[in-house]
Amino acid sequence: MASFLRPHNWVPGPVGEELQVPDKDAKAMVGTEDTPGGKASPNPQNLRPSVFHSIKFFVFCHSLLQLAQLMMSGYLKSSISTVEKRFGLSSQTSGLLAAFNEVGNTALIVFVSYFGSRVHRPRLIGCGAILVTLAGVLMTVPHFISEPYRYDHTSPADMPQDFKASLCLLSTKAPASASSNSSCSSYTEVRHLAVVGIMFTAQTLLGVGGVPIQPFGISYIDDFAHNSNSPLYLGILFAVTMMGPGMSYGLGSLMLRLYVDIDRMPEGGINLTSKDPRWVGAWWLGFLISAGAVALAAIPYFFFPKEMPKEKQELRFRRKGLAVSDPPVSKGEDSSSEQSPAESLEKKDNLAQMAPDLTVIQFIKVFPRVLLRTLRHPIFLLVVLSQVCMSSTAAGMATFLPKFLERQFSITASYANLLIGCLTIPLAIVGIVVGGILVKRLRLGPMHCGSLCLLGALCCLILSTPLFFMGCSSHQIAGISHQPGTQPGLELFPGCMESCSCPSDDFNPVCDSSTRVEYITPCHAGCTSRVVQEVPDKSQVFYTNCSCVAGGGPVPAGSCDSACSHLVLPFMILISLGAALASVTHTPSFMLILRGVKKEDKTLAVGIQFMLMRVLAWMPSPVIHGSAIDTTCVYWAQSCGRRAVCRYYDHDLLRNRFIGLQFFFKIGSLACFALILAILRQQDKEERTKATIPNPGLQQQLLASEAKKEPEESRV
Repeated sequence: MASFLRPHNWVPGPVGEELQVPDKDAKAMVGTEDTPGGKASPNPQNLRPSVFHSIKFFVFCHSLLQLAQLMMSGYLKSSISTVEKRFGLSSQTSGLLAAFNEVGNTALIVFVSYFGSRVHRPRLIGCGAILVTLAGVLMTVPHFISEPYRYDHTSPADMPQDFKASLCLLSTKAPASASSNSSCSSYTEVRHLAVVGIMFTAQTLLGVGGVPIQPFGISYIDDFAHNSNSPLYLGILFAVTMMGPGMSYGLGSLMLRLYVDIDRMPEGGINLTSKDPRWVGAWWLGFLISAGAVALAAIPYFFFPKEMPKEKQELRFRRKGLAVSDPPVSKGEDSSSEQSPAESLEKKDNLAQMAPDLTVIQFIKVFPRVLLRTLRHPIFLLVVLSQVCMSSTAAGMATFLPKFLERQFSITASYANLLIGCLTIPLAIVGIVVGGILVKRLRLGPMHCGSLCLLGALCCLILSTPLFFMGCSSHQIAGISHQPGTQPGLELFPGCMESCSCPSDDFNPVCDSSTRVEYITPCHAGCTSRVVQEVPDKSQVFYTNCSCVAGGGPVPAGSCDSACSHLVLPFMILISLGAALASVTHTPSFMLILRGVKKEDKTLAVGIQFMLMRVLAWMPSPVIHGSAIDTTCVYWAQSCGRRAVCRYYDHDLLRNRFIGLQFFFKIGSLACFALILAILRQQDKEERTKATIPNPGLQQQLLASEAKKEPEESRV
């Protein structure tokens, strides 16, 4: 889960090269901050200091922008099951859609280190934010170009949609089926493909627009903030940014309580509640709200300068607390500027140092060589593989956990998002913070960092084991075999409704609560009449005169509730605790990379790490999880002869395959951390051996003396 909260587009490197500003220009731009005691300079230009020349204001603006951007990036995952129902998508297709924003992002993120400080970074950040805004607006276009959502096959204008829908009509052919078949045309299929294509295009633009936002923002802060203030500013930035995914699930929880066509409600209203399996929430409204937030946050970036004077004053509360322990900044700067010839020769092979002097073609040619050199490091490779496994777990969980909770425990999409946003995300953030505190306070070295990672992964795996047993089997559905891949035919349905001529493509489930048997429509239960019972704030629909139900009914509309609904909170507590323990490994595993590779390769190693996590985890994992979920489907809806959304799953199979896939990735992460610890112990043993025999000459003398002693011992 820690990877789900990772900085989404962070690639360090030469983006953060320091830009020198002449002292004369700096004094003209800084204003009162640069004068001792905060007094204004007599220069008239300093009487009105611009807020856009303040790095503190930039940190504030960038925190808001990254918060809004990650809220939009994560919003689709909170409404994935709703989008599936609205447009008839399989879980595999929706998983590919959720992962598609990584395609454009991964393709361009490598070139960020090349362009670095050559561009006007604030303006490029603003342009990227505008592109993210356009992507969010484009995601809402399918809602406006599609027909109003019909949860049944009748659409008279003078009565509610399902007034006579799905009832048992004693006729040769059901009119609903004919109307359904007549609605299938080439135009309908073209419109469906256009809708799906628009959403994939929007996700690609969302990834491309997010490329410059975080890398350029971090480098800009690091360039112009005071050396002692920069870590504080970046900590504030990451703390605010980590709230983005949680806010996306909170926004999804609010929006999915509203009906999808809230802007074009049918006359007479609707007789659906959010617990009805046909309910579709206003998924598109969250994209509009997120896009508006990103657009507002992008405005200040077009007024920030390309260069601003480096902050010269340390924050006062930090100075008071750290004046004794912190060394003077000038000393650090002088020491960093003085390098030995050997260090300068080593840095010539560093791609990050070479990038500003290379052309694009030269950069592309040099990159694979440095990439292969970095991947040959065993610690780096194993840490990246372990983080790929953790990220695969997080990507699958973030995308399909809401849908899993809806199906397994019969809860609404809104409540599922609320649980994730209030439990899982906050505890994962706490896990990251705790991991950082442990590394800082205990001053953990590589060996202890590896041990902490192994312990966190092991505890996470142990907490995942009970999840296999926290659920119950699917309730009985009339006429549907609980074997994936089979489709029900009319001959499989009970004989009590043979005279009804029910349409095979209709879906309006009713539940016989006395026997816990669910019927796909009232027609399949043999119901011939419908009653609406008015209660405060809502109306409840019942069907009567049902020939397949003991006593003739009445039976309420909607699916049968799960017998395991009470297990949803214990299930989520275990999931959230596991996410927190997995997140504890985030900082120590990151430190293993920084302390394990060569000094000149650290910058590029971290960039390669995030690139590989995108390519190997965040792109394929949602598709893999979606494909696994599709294999557990027992009844597919049909739309114009093609397979659309899945109506019913085998709950036991769904739980075992979804949790089993998570378990598999967690075992992979645990195995990688175990190998890392074994290698670190071997390296530590070798270093101790070298420490006892410091120079080769002494070692040879000792070996020679031992060789002379051997004959004497043999004689004795």
